[in-house]
Formats: sequence, C-alpha cells, structure tokens
Amino acid sequence: MILTRRLFLANCAVSALFVPARAQDAAEEALLAQEPFPVRAADENKIEYKYRRREVDYETTEPPGTIIVDPRKRYLYYVLGNGKAVRYGAAVGKAGRRWSGQSTIGRMEKWPTWTPTPEHIAEFPKLVKWQSGGMPGGPENPMGARALYLYQGDVDTIYRIHGTHDPKLVGKKSTAGCFALLNSDIIDLYNRVQLGARVVVLEY
Repeated sequence: MILTRRLFLANCAVSALFVPARAQDAAEEALLAQEPFPVRAADENKIEYKYRRREVDYETTEPPGTIIVDPRKRYLYYVLGNGKAVRYGAAVGKAGRRWSGQSTIGRMEKWPTWTPTPEHIAEFPKLVKWQSGGMPGGPENPMGARALYLYQGDVDTIYRIHGTHDPKLVGKKSTAGCFALLNSDIIDLYNRVQLGARVVVLEY
C-alpha cells in the first residue's frame, strides 16, 4: 500500500548548528571489523560533508525512537528526544519510484537476502536468476549490511531502509524507492532502533 498524503509535524526544525554524533575512532573500526564482509567507516570521507552522520538539534512532536526521512533534503533522522536527533545522509527514490507515508519496522535483518521485483527484472533482465530464492547477503547485494523492513499493519510495503556499498549514491535521488545509508551508518541505526518503531517518510 502506498501512502502519499502529506504529514505535518508541528515545530519541526533543524538547527544550523550541530555537533558530531561520534568521533570516527578505534572502537567503531573494531566493531566493523567483526562483520562477515568488509565495512569501512572511512567511506564517509567519500560523501559530501553535510551527509555525514552527526547529532543535530531537531524539534519534533514525534517520540524518541522514531525514524523520520526527509527525502527532499536526503536526510534520515533517528529521534533521540529533548530536541536532538542523529542525522544520516540517505539515498532516496528517483523520479517515478517515490513513496511517502507512515509505517513501522516489521522486520530487521543483518546482511539480508535481496529478491528483485518485477520492475527490477524488467529494467535489468539478468537479475531474473535471483527471482527464486533471492541473492544472498554479501558485497554484491544492493541491500548492504542491514535492512529495516517497512510495514503498514501486517502488510509489507516492499520499501526498506538499508545499506549501500556505493557511497556515491548517498545524498542522491537514486534508488528504486527505498532509503539507503552508508553501510557503517545503517549498522549504527540498526543498533539503535527497535522492532515496531515508527517510521515517518515526508513528501518529496
């Protein structure tokens, strides 16, 4: 089900001043080194500075633990409360592949299997080999290191928040409708969020 109605968030604003969410330090590198496939925190150096993960001032009526995606600005926010959020740069849907609305996280996976949709196969016929059983997680899988599956009630929307192995996509309108973060960022978000968390995707 695709929702396109506008969602207004009262007093929703981001301060122009911000502080880093974390230093890129040995602790994070050690954590990423435990992954079964390579994940490099240094990939953040390949994206525009404004899209790098950081803690920001963010006023919203949404409760802590909510994810808010602003596709116009290509940001994803994880609400901390007390006027703060962690902000991540995101790749969002390209023209004709856009979704907005409200959902919840109905499933969470590490190094998820990816099954191409009929639209993917129509555009890239070679993907048909993955239609049955899906592509296993790994460096070639476009879902990256983690996936958060967006549901409306018991219905899978088919949209995801997931990782990407290609830093060049972050900050661009470049996906088939999903929301993609650096692999190091989706791991960070995955470790913060809870199953059943609310997700709000603002209009494009």
